[in-house]
Amino acid sequence: MLPVIKWTGSKRSQAKKITSLFPDFERYFEPFLGGGSVLIKSNAKTAICGDICKPLIDFWNVIKNNPSKMIEEYELRWNKLQDKGYMTYYDIRDKFNENQNPYDLLFLTRTCVNGLIRFNRKGKFNTSFHNTRKGINPQTLKEIIFKWSDLVQNYKFVHGDYTDVTKTITSKDFVYLDPPYLNTSGMYYGKITHADFIDYLEELNSKNIKFILSFDGERGLVKFNDDLPKNLFKRNLLIESGNSPFKKVIHKQVEIVKESLHINF
Repeated sequence: MLPVIKWTGSKRSQAKKITSLFPDFERYFEPFLGGGSVLIKSNAKTAICGDICKPLIDFWNVIKNNPSKMIEEYELRWNKLQDKGYMTYYDIRDKFNENQNPYDLLFLTRTCVNGLIRFNRKGKFNTSFHNTRKGINPQTLKEIIFKWSDLVQNYKFVHGDYTDVTKTITSKDFVYLDPPYLNTSGMYYGKITHADFIDYLEELNSKNIKFILSFDGERGLVKFNDDLPKNLFKRNLLIESGNSPFKKVIHKQVEIVKESLHINF
């Protein structure tokens, strides 16, 4: 499956490995949804997914309920970009930063530099336009959107933080957690408080709820200290995640990234 929206921290290259570790469950929860690459590989019959980024969740609900509208809106913006030039991108970026429109969001993620989605500390989209790319052709994106729409019909998308999204979870369910990494503060939309997140993991354990957590691992020679209590998990795995896109684009360096998976079962 090609991605329907590009998102920072995408697990597309690792999704098959991650989902191979999933236990049996009744409902699948994913409160840091992003681009949905793990969700689409989960084979869940029922899923409750969310994100703190409201325009992203609005995007997913349009994909589910009105894919033709999403295609129409993207094509309007894409055609304007071809006719009017690069300033169209910055006009739409300004508009998005005012109204947080899901249609603007999709266009920006498809035309920004190398698909690197970045927000400043005020939640404003601040990635520049990719001058040598025109963005994905609407007809190509149309096929992708309809495929994703078919696959997410039984899934629920809700706006909120991780505690809101998983408030109905039980020991019969399973949750995959992919929060913003500690070493990427300021790149992602929103943030988590470390102490509160640890309390949340402890609560999941106390309720016998199984989870897999993607968190800080390794980048090149750097090993990140995630500062998570070891008693929260039963095992930890490192899986290769390709090269760091930020290091490649911003610092012109190639560094191999390894994802750290914390598993409590």
